[in-house]
Formats: sequence, C-alpha cells, structure tokens
Amino acid sequence: MAKGFAVLNPMNDFTAFRAAVLRFADDGTALHETDGLLVVSTNDVGRCVVHAVGDYCVLIGQYANLPVQHFPNHLIAPGFVDMHIHYPQTDVIGSPADGLLPWLENYTFPHEARFADEAYAASVADFFLDELLRNGVTTALTFGTSHPQSVHAFMRAAQARGLRMMAGKSLQDRNSPDGVRDQTEQSLIDTETLIRQWHGKDRLGYAITPRFAPSCSDAQMHGAGELAARYPDVWIQSHVAENKDEIAWAAQLYPKARSYLQVYADFGLLRPRAVYAHCIHIDADDRALLRDTGTAAAVCPTSNLFLGSGFFDFAAARQSGFLHGLASDVGGGTSFSPFHTMRAAYCAGREGQTKPGISLSPQKLWWQHTAGAAAALGLGGVVGNLLPGSEADFVVLNPQATPLLARKTEAANSLDEWLFAFIMLADDRAVVKTVVAGEARD
Repeated sequence: MAKGFAVLNPMNDFTAFRAAVLRFADDGTALHETDGLLVVSTNDVGRCVVHAVGDYCVLIGQYANLPVQHFPNHLIAPGFVDMHIHYPQTDVIGSPADGLLPWLENYTFPHEARFADEAYAASVADFFLDELLRNGVTTALTFGTSHPQSVHAFMRAAQARGLRMMAGKSLQDRNSPDGVRDQTEQSLIDTETLIRQWHGKDRLGYAITPRFAPSCSDAQMHGAGELAARYPDVWIQSHVAENKDEIAWAAQLYPKARSYLQVYADFGLLRPRAVYAHCIHIDADDRALLRDTGTAAAVCPTSNLFLGSGFFDFAAARQSGFLHGLASDVGGGTSFSPFHTMRAAYCAGREGQTKPGISLSPQKLWWQHTAGAAAALGLGGVVGNLLPGSEADFVVLNPQATPLLARKTEAANSLDEWLFAFIMLADDRAVVKTVVAGEARD
C-alpha cells in the first residue's frame, strides 16, 4: 500500500493523531511508521473510520489546518481483538482447581447462577468492559450465562460504550447443576428472541452459544443448528478438545461421532463465523474440517497453562491453514492483558504438540491478536487494523511505561525487537489511551 493512501470521504468530523503507527498488510506483515499520522472521520453511515494513515511528513500537507493530537515517543496500534472470553467469570479468575471439570463444578457454575439477577449481571458487565478497555481490548466474542438477563446486561453496557462486541446466552440443558441448567425449548426461544433484539444493533452481534457438547442434549444441539442456518450472519461459539477428561466424556455421549469436533459438524454448527475455543487435542482430519468449513479456533494459552490442558499446535495449524487467533479465556485465563496472552502463546508455540515447536514472530503474534483475530471472526477490514475504511478503534501505547520496558525498547535494533519487548515485558501500564470509534475511553 502506498503511504498516504486515503478513502474518499466528505471533509467533515476529522480528527488526527500523531505518533509511531502500527498496522498490518493483508498477509499479516506489519506496516510501521516511526513518525506517523492517523486521520479518522465519520463515513456516510455515521461510523467513525480511518480516513488516512501514513508517514506524517507525507500526509500533513493535506491536513495542515487540522488539529493534531500528538503522542511523542508513543505507538498507535489497532485495538486488540479477544476471540474467546467469559464475562461472567470475571470474579472466578485465579481460582485454584485440579483441572477444567473440577474448576467448573466448584467455582464457575456456582458463580454463574448469580447472573439470573440482571442488576448483578450489569454490575459485572460494567467492570468487565472497563477492564477490557483498560487493557486495550476493543472487540471481543464473549459468553453470557444460561440466563437471558446476562446477555441483556452485557449488550446494554457495550452499547453505552460504543463497542463492537458479540455475545450469547449459554445453552446447557443437561449435565449442569441447578441454577445454570436451562430448559431445551425455552432456551431456543430465548436465543432467537435475543438474536432479533440485539444482533446488528449499533456495533453489537449475537453468538449462538452451546456451552460445550456434553452440556447440551441432542434436541438442543439440533435446535442450535437450525438457528445457525436460519441466521447465517450470527456467530457460533463453543469449546472443543480442551481437556482429555472432557474429550473422553464427549466420546461416551456421542460414540458414533468420529471426533469431538465432528459432533458439532453433525449438528450443522461448523461454518464461517463459528469459533471454537482451545482445539488442542485434534488430529489432521479435524484440522481439515476446520479449514474446509471456514470455522475458526480461538487459542487460549494462559487458560490452557493454568488448567493444565495442553498446548495448541501452531505449527500444525499453520500447515493445515485453518483460521485461528488469540484469546484470553478469562476466567480460566489468568489475565485480561493481550501482552500476557501473546507472551503465553509464544511459549506454547515453542512447546507445541509436535516437535520441534515453532517460534512465532512478534509481528505474527500481534497480528493474531488484532487483524488476524478479526479475520477469523469474519470481521476482516472492519476492526483489528488501521487501514483506510477500518473502524477507528485503537490504542496508544507507551514504550517507557516501566523502567525495564523503557530500557529494552530503547536498545531495540529492529521493529521485531521493539514489538517483542512489548510482548515480553508490557502490561496494562503500557496502555495510555484506548480509543473507540474515534473517542477516548480511558
């Protein structure tokens, strides 16, 4: 892309920002200006988008009369995209357990029962979204609980902040305790009602959300598949192949299915905009199934490490070519920070399921939590990048946020070294400002 390229747009409601600028080409390669200019404006449908981006000295002549917000020695980067997270588990984060299933039984399900109270759900949603913004996350695909109130509370809170968020009511009509177990027919009625109320409203989207196959009856899974066919532009989200005990359980419940992932395929739940968290213990046939159906994997390295689930095989994913990107998986995941997630992904890649592992480049890691994650969600060119026409969600990062980070970034001899210093050493303290739809939300 030529520096200074801009989309056509009437000259109104312009805002400009000056700093180093990071964005990504279609192949995931980083595009970087050490002294850049980002110009945003309102498009014809009233949405704030990137109008122009490039080298400051090249662009400023076209915008000489425009006030510029200047952030010397800072970095403007795309807002981070979290492909899988549980907002009701905000207060479950960091709870000790022997593994996934005991963690769900002892902490997660009892806490999620409280979300029948919409006022409580709203208080958690407010804290959760503010925590995302504090960490520079501007788009996320999140689980609600089995209670429709949890989705209403989340959507209202996200709408008030102008955020692009997707969420759904968890479907779980079996193998779930009182307080979170729902009723098959009513759960599907509630899901369709929520789709009609919230999907496509402002920047919000709905996700059909079977919690995981063992928690859903055949009738509920069949109904979810019918809804997915009826509403092809909504998202689907669930879990698969996270934990070996969970996989054995799914095999007992679905003995005729070739694999755990195949269970979802048999109910029509694999397609573009379908996202399955974890995908650790899958084989070559499963990877081909993901690729051929356009289904994406949400990679959750801090959760997988915390719960001892295993390591996502980045090398095999790259070879097979299925869509994937990074996710925090709070509360199984241990941090809202994208830097923590990228750091853990680097370590997981080195370990992998096959030997030798893979060393993910800093540019690839950052792409997998921004533009790559957006593409996996079916939002490529909409969020997660700062190319002209993209929605104006971005973060301003301080490479001197801590003494060690400052020392390391000052000594960097290349863009990769500079970005890697952020990945390894940064946290929420590096996020100076989070901008949503052109407006600061700090």
